[in-house]
Amino acid sequence: MFNSRLRSLIRKEFIQIRRDPRTLALTFLLPVIQLFLLGYAATNDVRNVPLVVFDQDKSAQSRELLDAYRAADYFQLRYDVQSEDELRALIENNSARAGMIIPPDYGENVTGARPSQVAFIIDGSDPTVAGTALAAATLIAQAKATELMVERLAARGLGTAVQPPIEVRTQVWYNPDLVSAYYMIPGLIGIIVQFLATLLTATAIVREREQGTIEQLIVTPIQSLELVVGKVTPYVLIAFFDMVLILVVGVLIFGVPINGSIPLLLALSSLFIITCLGIGIFISTLAHTQQEAMLITMFTLLPSIFLSGFFFPLAAMPQLLQWISYLVPLRYFLIISRGIVLKGVGLEALLPEVIALTIFAVLIMTAAARRFRKRLD
Repeated sequence: MFNSRLRSLIRKEFIQIRRDPRTLALTFLLPVIQLFLLGYAATNDVRNVPLVVFDQDKSAQSRELLDAYRAADYFQLRYDVQSEDELRALIENNSARAGMIIPPDYGENVTGARPSQVAFIIDGSDPTVAGTALAAATLIAQAKATELMVERLAARGLGTAVQPPIEVRTQVWYNPDLVSAYYMIPGLIGIIVQFLATLLTATAIVREREQGTIEQLIVTPIQSLELVVGKVTPYVLIAFFDMVLILVVGVLIFGVPINGSIPLLLALSSLFIITCLGIGIFISTLAHTQQEAMLITMFTLLPSIFLSGFFFPLAAMPQLLQWISYLVPLRYFLIISRGIVLKGVGLEALLPEVIALTIFAVLIMTAAARRFRKRLD
């Protein structure tokens, strides 16, 4: 089937892509721009939270407490004020996101082995920052309290009495430092590939219809199946090129480790790419202009992003949305890409997702090709 007519059609499509600066920009620049924007901006890592301190004690003990918070990169001791009103004003105008109030008798209580209370205020207007800051502040305070307790018992010759009855040793696999970019960038592969493959395919076919050239192709000896294959083949190659580009940039710029097989990732990605191309062909049969094709593409992309587990965990969603998410192909591809890149798993661990994507690819491409042939007829 790969005859001279098909080769000529594919060559013609590549020439048209090369002559269209907008398509070239979408193909080569947009993936890199999206990767940098989302790779740096779409992160759950909370670091250097601005902290304002009202230290009423000014003792060596209070400075040690501040040093404990300064040593952790969660907080940045940016302001030192002299009243609670100043502290409140800095939090209200968003100059600081957290505040600490050390009482005047803090050092005396610590030295005298008496309990002392330190107030820690957190701006809860941003729940993500507030939650991380709260957990970090609590852990740092607990570590400092444990250190003081050990020192007191050791001074009394009771150092062996502080051994805990249970010791929990935690381990974090696959992403020990919990770097958000390691989790985001494998997901970005699916987001960018779906957007580009769907949009480029839909707009390319609609553009042919707008310019009237598709009628010229219909009257030629080219069969409808050859026309479909010839139109989508260049975008298959472009999608694979963009995947490799994202992986290279992710490794070189963001340091993402590739723990699995890249050939396996590319092979399984073909199922997702075929699905996206089928969606693009289907959109081309609905849209009459390129603007309509772009709008419909965005309409399909946004639910995929939110219901695939890219930004928000599926387990936290209502049960109805979890059921709907099974109809989103991107959900399965994210599991595949993150499983291969981060965990280094093989085909046997991804078999349910591979079966699901295979079903999607066959059903969507078959339905899109049949509808496309009807439009040609």
